[in-house]
Amino acid sequence: MRASSILLSIALLFNLAYPAAAQLTEAQIRNGFKDHAAMAQYYRWYQYYERPDGGVANALDILSKDVTITSGLGTANGQEEYKERVAKLPATWKNAHHVQSAEITHGEDGKLTLAAKIIYQNQGMLPDGAVRQADLSYTVEMVPGEDVLPLLSNVLIEQDSDTTVKSFQDAYAENRLRSLVHYWLALIEDPSRNPEPVQEILADDFSLNFSSGAITDFDGFKAWLAGPASQVAASTHVISNFAVEDLGAEDYAITMDFDWAGITPDGVELIAKTRHTWRATNDVEERFARIKSVDVEVLEPFRPRGN
Repeated sequence: MRASSILLSIALLFNLAYPAAAQLTEAQIRNGFKDHAAMAQYYRWYQYYERPDGGVANALDILSKDVTITSGLGTANGQEEYKERVAKLPATWKNAHHVQSAEITHGEDGKLTLAAKIIYQNQGMLPDGAVRQADLSYTVEMVPGEDVLPLLSNVLIEQDSDTTVKSFQDAYAENRLRSLVHYWLALIEDPSRNPEPVQEILADDFSLNFSSGAITDFDGFKAWLAGPASQVAASTHVISNFAVEDLGAEDYAITMDFDWAGITPDGVELIAKTRHTWRATNDVEERFARIKSVDVEVLEPFRPRGN
């Protein structure tokens, strides 16, 4: 079944928060992998609320040990207090978090601050199946983790409005798959070019059909990452036209456009645009969904920025 029109509209609104590749600053290009890593973690924040059967371990995995979380429920200090809080949430509730915008600022010592606006929906809190809807503002502080993924160290959630609506719109698939895409981009853009973490997000029989040729095993991926993907000193991708199709049995199709911007070792700035069609498979208990296949269509070939 196709993703609902409301989700597609939300996806398009979200894309407006980011400039096209041609307008990115040099700092935005060089920091792009950090931004994608932060967004991968931010979308993971919602996974436990939307599919608690995945287990709380994945929720704790994104938090620093001394995290502080403040919302209408009060303040939780540390992972154990947070774990106790979410354990009390009724299992019958259905929750959805539709991200409207997100903006990341970079601080000192690798710290990040993410400011986001979302539409939250809940079915189960109100009587007679009524759907509660609220506009929420998030301020999320993140600190460096042991790998490319940062950890959430402070989360402030503020309510801006509260109403009821006619229908509940699930957001799990979109949030889950956006997290996957952002993590993939963080890993392939990371200047360290470490291929090992990518194994976590590749299905057993994956196929990456890039313009440079098809890749069907991990050795091939490592060669691609060390070769064609490493021809620039820095690069990033801007995601647009993101859409999800539920194929059943936890399989999904994703279509999206990537505006790419890169900087060569001698300082030349390049841009390009591609359309990606992915197949992904999901195990709710794993940290991320996994990529089964990627097909790429070149919309605009590589060229110097400004040309």
